[in-house]
Parts: sequence; structure tokens; C-alpha cells
Amino acid sequence: MMSTPTLKTPLIIVNFKAYREGVGENALRLARVAERVASECDVCVAVAVQPTDIHRVSSETGVPVLAQHIDPVEYGSHTGHILPEAVREAGAVGTLINHSERRVSLDFIRRAVERAGDVGLTTVVCADVVEMCRRVAEVGPDMVAVEPPELIGTGIAVSKAKPEVVSGAVEAVKAVNPNVSVLCGAGITSGGDVEAALRLGAEGVLVASGVVKAGNPYRALLSMARAIVRI
Repeated sequence: MMSTPTLKTPLIIVNFKAYREGVGENALRLARVAERVASECDVCVAVAVQPTDIHRVSSETGVPVLAQHIDPVEYGSHTGHILPEAVREAGAVGTLINHSERRVSLDFIRRAVERAGDVGLTTVVCADVVEMCRRVAEVGPDMVAVEPPELIGTGIAVSKAKPEVVSGAVEAVKAVNPNVSVLCGAGITSGGDVEAALRLGAEGVLVASGVVKAGNPYRALLSMARAIVRI
């Protein structure tokens, strides 16, 4: 059995969402691309997959795997909820919380971060604006990912279109807790987008369609990883 991988910055998280290209057998194939790029560039590349793919991807590759969501519940009568212990046992090392496509309340975020901590899951909490990044940082996650929802999936990178959002998020989060890492996402599709993000103070990126739906996911991800190496 492979040793359990860990998340470290600078970091690329590839969110497979529920894209056909990132589910089931395709999820495993794409995770192996991430594993190859990570090895070639010596950069941490993690993947956020559907709950049903966590075990297979984590057991058959060496990439860190994240759940796309968890619920702040404990063992018991919670049909349909995603139990933190279950995704941890399946092989996840972390989880996304409050992605713009799975928005939750600040109280939910607080409880989910606490439950994730109970089972040893690294938390990556998404936020849409600088003020929300500040409020999320007060909850105590491991990472905050700023993602303006209007740019998600557009191919217009937040690091270039709204650089003040990235730099503002970094300033706001670090003022609350300098130990919380700041990532950025939305529209990231190239190495240039990643390089711009890192120069603004981000410690990594959260990407999705720019890799998952790329004509050549390997080349797309390699470009991003090489940008990190250059910085």
C-alpha cells in the first residue's frame, strides 16, 4: 500500500467537479496525469474528486485526494450526508468546503472545519470576495481559496482580470492568521495565470475545467506546474 500523501504549498488542486471527464475510470486516468506532472516537476498536485472515486484514486495513485464537500455530522442517522470519517477512511487527506457550486453558511463552515479537524482532514474553504475570506480565516481553516464566481469556467483568470481580489484576500487572511495559506481560483487555464497568482501572494491555485476539460490535460497541467517551478 502506498504511503499517505500530504498537501504542501505551493499547490495545485484540480477539482474534477462532476464532469464526465473526471468521474469513474476517467477520474483515475486524470489522477494519473496529475501524478505524472507532480513527479516530473516536483510540485504538489492534488485532486478533488466525487465521493465514489476517493477510494480508488487514493489507493491506485500517489496524489493527495480531497473530498469536494463534507457535512458537519457524526456517526448516526444522517442519510445522504457526507461523513468526514467516511471520506478520511476512503483515503482523502482533505476537503473543499463552501465551493461556489456548493455554498453553505458561515456557521456550517465553522462546524465543518471543526469536524474535519477531528478526523485529520486538511480544510480548503472557498470564498467569493475579500471580506468573506477574512471571515472564513477567523474560523481557522488550513487554506482559503478566493474564487469570484462570475469568473469560474470562463477562461478569464482572476489573477489577471481581478488581481486586487487576490492580493486583497492574501492581505485580509494573513492579517487574521498568517498560518492560513491562500489559494486562488476561477478562470485559471495557463502557466501565465498561475505565475500571476503567485506573484500576487497566492500560495497555489484551484483549477477545474482548465485541466479537466482541456484537449490535452497533461500539457495544460504541466504548464501550470512549470510556472510554479519558475517562481
